[in-house]
Amino acid sequence: MTTLLLLLAACLLTCMGQVAQKFAVEGWRTQPDGWALKLRSPWLWAALICLGLGLLVWLLVLQRLEVGIAYPMLSLNFVLVTLVARFVFHEPIDRRHWLGVLLVIAGVVLLGRQV
Repeated sequence: MTTLLLLLAACLLTCMGQVAQKFAVEGWRTQPDGWALKLRSPWLWAALICLGLGLLVWLLVLQRLEVGIAYPMLSLNFVLVTLVARFVFHEPIDRRHWLGVLLVIAGVVLLGRQV
């Protein structure tokens, strides 16, 4: 059970990092060229923190689970980021994309039986 929770935490932290990256670059659109202001973005730093914590949690997962099982389970990020893209960023998602999401979920369910 602990392994599954750690895996879920790694997925959520990675997803939050991706979302924070998106918010960071969206904020950069209104800024002038140059990295000085961009490096002060709180979203950029939130992304780095989430991705860094996600990496540390991922290392704990790899101590407990074979990489051949653990890594495909990270594809849950694809599902989570797709949901955020649709409902937070209002990006259009076509039927093929939703079918891919369902197939990923099916694959995670199949692999999850081995955890």
